[in-house]
Amino acid sequence: MADLPATMAAISIDGKGGPEVLKPVTLPTPAPAQEQVLIKVMAAGINRPDIMQRQGLYPAPKGHSEIPGLEVAGVVAATAPGATRFKPGDKVMALVNGGGYAEFCLAEEACCLAVPDSLPMDQAGGFAETFFTVWHNVFERAHLTAGEWFMVHGGTSGIGVTAIQLAKAFGAHVLTTAGSDEKCQACRELGADVAVNYRTEDFVEKAKAAAGKAGINVILDMVGGDYIAKNIACLGDDGRMVNIAYQKGSKAEVDFLRVMLKRLTITGSTLRIRPTEVKGRIARGLEEYVLPMLVDGRVKVVMDSTYPMHEAGKAHARMEEGTHIGKIVLTL
Repeated sequence: MADLPATMAAISIDGKGGPEVLKPVTLPTPAPAQEQVLIKVMAAGINRPDIMQRQGLYPAPKGHSEIPGLEVAGVVAATAPGATRFKPGDKVMALVNGGGYAEFCLAEEACCLAVPDSLPMDQAGGFAETFFTVWHNVFERAHLTAGEWFMVHGGTSGIGVTAIQLAKAFGAHVLTTAGSDEKCQACRELGADVAVNYRTEDFVEKAKAAAGKAGINVILDMVGGDYIAKNIACLGDDGRMVNIAYQKGSKAEVDFLRVMLKRLTITGSTLRIRPTEVKGRIARGLEEYVLPMLVDGRVKVVMDSTYPMHEAGKAHARMEEGTHIGKIVLTL
């Protein structure tokens, strides 16, 4: 740590509220603990949980940085005992529990992946959160397989563009929902077989028309609320639904007779509170199955826009407008 600066620029959350509460600050540079690496950040992705944290709805886990930011890419600046996969100077991208909006960020080495030479660093900064989430929930939990019908809501969100591409790359048929005809067209260009404008069309009818009597096999839902019952109506026998967020609320009225008769599996998960060994296992799955696809172009990190770190408030405002397609990333 001798040649590292004692302090670093970062973005703090001053109170709770709108994008204006994100403030540039100077903080001590953190030191890595056992099995951690310190990353000199070059890019950090913006994600919906960052918005919720800023609003006071999603506090950082106890013992972790209260600086927002759940994914980064950069260069390893220092390593701690027990960290043996990477060395100073290596380019890495990482899923972190917080601290991403800063010049330096701590990461568990198990949650780091090497940045492929072909991947620009701004794209690497937008990789971890969505790819970890989609891989774990769609493939490890819901066991999506080739030939099945997959549905994801919010097709142009960071999660959506990743889910569409990965499901298609692994041989599934894809139906997605989005809030405008322009967004639906973007989803089709990413590989969606059917894209439904939920403002003007009934996605339950469209799903039944597309998947036929067999129904949808797997649904990834970030909406919740009244979408839960609608999703159940879309699912076919032995269908699986995974909830990862509740933009319309976590409570719903559900007829569980449908769940029983169709033998449905309804599950959900959140990544931030999971132990390092779980996230590390997800990282190794991504290395084996997904990074080769990223390298050869079968999947990509879809970029909406980049902002310098000190304009984090503008980046949050961009996400909250709801017009973005793909990832919004801060650059340093």
